Amino acid sequence: MRDKVIVTCAVTGSVNIPSMSRYLPIFPEQIADDAIKACEAGAAVVHIHARDSKTGAPTSDLNVMREIVTKIKEESNAVICITTGGGLGMTIEERVAVVPEFKPEMSSFNMGSMNFAMFPVAEKIKEYKYPWEKPYIESTDDFVFKNTFKDLEYICETMEKYDTKPELECYDVGQVYNAAFLVREGVLDLPVHIQFVTGILGGIGSTPYDLMHMKNTADRLFGDNYTWSTIAAGRDEFPICTMGMILGGHVRVGMEDNLWLKKGVMAKSNADLVKNIVEIADRLSYEVATPDDARKMLDLKGKDRVNF
Repeated sequence: MRDKVIVTCAVTGSVNIPSMSRYLPIFPEQIADDAIKACEAGAAVVHIHARDSKTGAPTSDLNVMREIVTKIKEESNAVICITTGGGLGMTIEERVAVVPEFKPEMSSFNMGSMNFAMFPVAEKIKEYKYPWEKPYIESTDDFVFKNTFKDLEYICETMEKYDTKPELECYDVGQVYNAAFLVREGVLDLPVHIQFVTGILGGIGSTPYDLMHMKNTADRLFGDNYTWSTIAAGRDEFPICTMGMILGGHVRVGMEDNLWLKKGVMAKSNADLVKNIVEIADRLSYEVATPDDARKMLDLKGKDRVNF
């Protein structure tokens, strides 16, 4: 059991598109500002994707990412976790380039190839704000999110070289086994930090049984040599995160994963979502970790050793 709950906020991601919510931060300054407010609301970690400054489309432009993370660092104490998942169509080299460029304290690390699908959403959107959105969403019926073992080894080696803590994103049980294989091969060091990602079409579901199965598998494979967090896509975000806290894990909320505060009420900011999970934690008598608590709990190198 952990002493405190680390709340991560995933600010914008590359899945949700501008036409889904007018509150979704899609421009660099908006992303940075929302991340700062999320930290003020109680998030210890902010998970960052970059988006194009004119269209809001996901981008691998390092200059855009630098603009975002520099502002967050200057105006908050948040742990900044930069994505290596990127967005649709990005090469592994584009995705991982953020690690040597920024040397972040922490980066996400997707643990296996999978069908990563969003196409059912397309028919629910009546009007699109930008031309790129509809083909972007519809194309996912034929999209494989590629993370081969060669890719995994490359990412491990890159993160180790720059002392960046990998956050292992596991979308299904097989990906937990992938992480265990990398540990056995000496490519990935213990203790690991795993994030159980539920509710993505192509991955595991978001029922209590699914989360328990993921945790039980990790318990068998890693024993006491891991920490963990959980997220759920869409309306299951708060139920699954609540269950995660009760089971001894940390949590991730944010508009990358979910646009709704509750049934019929859209979140107007990432801070709204953070405040909600902080209130739930308080009602359960769990203490929420500060950014410096999170650094200690996850054994991070510190914000003074990043390159931005």
